[in-house]
Amino acid sequence: MARLMLLSMSMPRSKRPIFTVQKHQASHLHYDFRLEIGGVLKSWAIPKGPSMDPSVKRLAVEVEDHNLEYANFEGLIQEGHYGAGPVLVWDTGWFEPLDWHRGPASPATMLDAGKLEVHLHGQRLQGGFTLVRMKDQPRHWLLIKQSDKDARPGHEVVEEYDTSILSRRTIEDLEAAVAAGTSDTYCCG
Repeated sequence: MARLMLLSMSMPRSKRPIFTVQKHQASHLHYDFRLEIGGVLKSWAIPKGPSMDPSVKRLAVEVEDHNLEYANFEGLIQEGHYGAGPVLVWDTGWFEPLDWHRGPASPATMLDAGKLEVHLHGQRLQGGFTLVRMKDQPRHWLLIKQSDKDARPGHEVVEEYDTSILSRRTIEDLEAAVAAGTSDTYCCG
């Protein structure tokens, strides 16, 4: 059974769409960037993780949508299942979709157009970010930190933090807890 850790928010989610970043040690370490759009979590796998440096463009590979309940999943996906390995919640919060030239915009419309601009209100990620679809590979996007007051040129935020914002555990802590039988595993499908 999955262990779900819930984040309480003072406003209803319908007013503030959520985002989450999950650190995931599957076949390769990556970060899953997820935005609540259209009642699901639209998701991208970011091999090197997000950056707060506007000069850094990070590959973000679009992956399957996830249910909203998955936003705060933390635990181990069992061997033999897609994405097997430990998952922790690296950051979470809410976001505002923005079209800097016209004001608030529909994230679904921006997503369809291939350029999604959001302002993140997380514990580790703050400020403006842009997702831009690459023309030659429609499932490949670039995640770029916008130049704003929250930008941190030359700084790698994924090197600064390696723990869950919910449990303060590391990937290694999750693996040890499962090995000791003190943490549940998750079986997909």
